[in-house]
Amino acid sequence: MTELAVMGPKESEFVDRMGLYYERLGGTRTMGRMYAWLMICDPPHQSLTELAGELGVSKTAISTVARQLESGGMIERVPAPGRQHHYRIVSGGWAQVLQVRLVEVRNLVETLDLGLAVLDDSLPEQRARLEETRDFFAFSNLDGMELLKRWEEHRKNQD
Repeated sequence: MTELAVMGPKESEFVDRMGLYYERLGGTRTMGRMYAWLMICDPPHQSLTELAGELGVSKTAISTVARQLESGGMIERVPAPGRQHHYRIVSGGWAQVLQVRLVEVRNLVETLDLGLAVLDDSLPEQRARLEETRDFFAFSNLDGMELLKRWEEHRKNQD
């Protein structure tokens, strides 16, 4: 049986800072802490029980967060002996998150286009505000798509 790494003070500071970062992104602190620990733990896969013990939260909370991170493409369940579920980080998870966000941005652009369609041309100030917002998000979407392409090319060139 592999001996598990125990979180020391420096690792704990990193894990806690990632928890705060995730909160700022709209996630939960536990989500950030779990993802951070999975980035640095040894072995690189952990059971729900191990994660709960190391992070000092309930197994139920860890299970909920694991499902959320798994559905977001950030972690995956890996085969393990026994009935315990084990999880590890998924390569490319952040690119997946950006892809999902860009879909949301495209949906917003469609909504803003609808707003422009309902506005009368006799309302130039309102149209200008709406057009600026739509143009910003349309530009952000295109730039995000280019970023993902450049990222994939960068990753291929590193291999």
